[in-house]
Amino acid sequence: MFDFIPQEYEKLINIIFLLITGLIAKHGITYRKKDGERDFVRLVFGCIAATYFFLVLFKDVLGLISF
Repeated sequence: MFDFIPQEYEKLINIIFLLITGLIAKHGITYRKKDGERDFVRLVFGCIAATYFFLVLFKDVLGLISF
């Protein structure tokens, strides 16, 4: 994913990236206002974070897809 990082640190950086984007995605998708409604902007950014989470997970960490 990151070409400027040495090979021995790439797995660690990918895991840290997965943790951060996973937390952002979970917060954005599950957040509700006090009245019970969902915030559209947080939902959109949560879905974008979830997309990047699964992209890095399947492509860089697990190696299941390539393009």
